[in-house]
Amino acid sequence: MALDPLATVADLIARGLTPDAGAETAQVNVYLNVASTIVREAAGCPISQTTSTVTVEGAVSQWLSLPGVPVTSVASVALDGDPVTDWKLRSSRLWRPHGWSHSCEPSEVEATYTHGLPTVPADIVDLVCRLAASALVAYRQGGSTGENLANRQVIQERIGDYSATYSYNPQVSEQELPKYLRDQLRARFGGGVAVVKSR
Repeated sequence: MALDPLATVADLIARGLTPDAGAETAQVNVYLNVASTIVREAAGCPISQTTSTVTVEGAVSQWLSLPGVPVTSVASVALDGDPVTDWKLRSSRLWRPHGWSHSCEPSEVEATYTHGLPTVPADIVDLVCRLAASALVAYRQGGSTGENLANRQVIQERIGDYSATYSYNPQVSEQELPKYLRDQLRARFGGGVAVVKSR
């Protein structure tokens, strides 16, 4: 099941951008979904609360970190395909007295657990809204045929005897995140293991 966007149309309206109730509503929902996916990919985790099943590498250590903190509950854990129950959840990590590998070789640990934040942080909502708003503005400027979408950015403009200078650094979408912001999201949310499935 797909995750809900990290921001809603109401969040966008609260920030001063009201989509047309007719034609633009579908576009805005697409942009919010795309922006949410971009932010989640950068963070390396869903951010909002969900239940996931992941497979991570286990080691001899007694501690096993699960992606997508905070981890609030764990439904099941399997070690190399065999169910295990002698674990405890502490500080979003699993502790097991005998460690997470039967030998010096790494093992495969599959866990189904609930993780993420029950309320999306305000700055993340704002970021998603800004990305979606940028796409909506470009959509509005594109006209009915969308001829201005994904064109080069204007980096300089002069009004007297009109002149414009375009960037030759191609921009595929208004919803691109700069590297520093992707790095900040990854460091903040501690992502690192891809979600196998969410429900």
